[in-house]
Amino acid sequence: MSRIGKKPVVVPKGVKVTLESQVLTVEGPLGKLSQEFSPNVEVKFDGVASVVTVERANSSRAAAAMHGLYRALFQNMVTGVTTGYEKKLEIFGTGYLFALAGSVLQVRAGFAHEVHKKVPAGLDVKCTDQTHVSIKGIDKQLVGQFAAEVRSIRKAEPYLGKGIKYDGEVIRRKESKAAAKK
Repeated sequence: MSRIGKKPVVVPKGVKVTLESQVLTVEGPLGKLSQEFSPNVEVKFDGVASVVTVERANSSRAAAAMHGLYRALFQNMVTGVTTGYEKKLEIFGTGYLFALAGSVLQVRAGFAHEVHKKVPAGLDVKCTDQTHVSIKGIDKQLVGQFAAEVRSIRKAEPYLGKGIKYDGEVIRRKESKAAAKK
């Protein structure tokens, strides 16, 4: 049995949970999220104890796979509507920069052209300066996906460290060929 799936999702005060057929909706101070779930799991909301529990509907392999997944998704929804999620990116290199023009993130990353990324609805993107960008939102999946797409424009390379990396990410540096000839 899934160790994660067995844990109940504790719903804090100020968060409203509604369960209709196969859809769980969570509404909190930062916004509203809903998630459709598989018929392989049974979801129950106890309003008195303020907990959401996820149980397997049967003993199939698919139900076992979905058990922990949906519990984690519901926990992420509760965390998202209460505190939200944030990813920070930084860019390093001569002439490399981030700029925000309306709802479009402009990235100069050493190409002959600027790369433009449209900011998805539901995300708050801010450029604190030209080398740092902050991506905030209530949907963990959306925040992480957009941050990964921006980072994939030019990942930090191991020789000079040029490119885009997550804030706090450590890039393992390599020696160049010229250093090995000495």
